[in-house]
Amino acid sequence: MSSRDEETRLRRKKRIRKRVSGDQERPRMTVFRSNKHIYAQVIDDALQVSVASMSTLNKAISVEGESPNKREQAKAVGVALAKACQEKGITKVVFDRNGYAYHGRVSALAEGAREGGLEF
Repeated sequence: MSSRDEETRLRRKKRIRKRVSGDQERPRMTVFRSNKHIYAQVIDDALQVSVASMSTLNKAISVEGESPNKREQAKAVGVALAKACQEKGITKVVFDRNGYAYHGRVSALAEGAREGGLEF
């Protein structure tokens, strides 16, 4: 990703964050995507605390098959994050795509979180 693409994403992120914020009832679920991994965390913006987080680096993430593709891994992260949130009593979140297009791994993570029981 060139620096111009990153600047454009950060501008989009700023625009989105003006409208999207999380509280105790509906914390914000944000996504970060690197070339190799995908990270997601649930944040209570009122208290400025990360409630739960998950990534493809966690040992708890297991995807069946020999070599899962990145979309399958992202979906597994979404399911695991939803499970971690439900253990803490969180069922509704606000989705923050962090300036990324709602496509590919980002949408797969959101799909996995919905399957895991989160509402957004």
